[in-house]
Amino acid sequence: MTTPVTTWTSDECAAHWGVQVTTWNGYVSRGQAPAPLPGQDDDGRRLWDADEVRSFDRPGAGHRRSSTAASELLDEMRETGARMAELRERQKELLQAGKEAGCEIRAMSEALGISRQTAYAWLRPD
Repeated sequence: MTTPVTTWTSDECAAHWGVQVTTWNGYVSRGQAPAPLPGQDDDGRRLWDADEVRSFDRPGAGHRRSSTAASELLDEMRETGARMAELRERQKELLQAGKEAGCEIRAMSEALGISRQTAYAWLRPD
């Protein structure tokens, strides 16, 4: 004897996953959710096996689907941060050289694109 399959509509599947029906349908169309069962209910709606929906690994933010793009973006952010740190160190070197050459703080800070307060703080001995 076969156990009857509990079926869900797209509304019920979406509610179970905590997403909007349009999001659920998007997952289905991209193969990121179980395929619907053959046929339709009496109202012409597609149906899914509820147990299959419950056990399927749900995609979403932070999951495999977005991890490649997010990882690439984070890598670019790290590279930019590293370049900024290098440029900041160069600004400090130039500021020190300017001080030794007798340049005024205001002129140096404007040339470096920093505030005078930052320039004074960078010139302060550690």
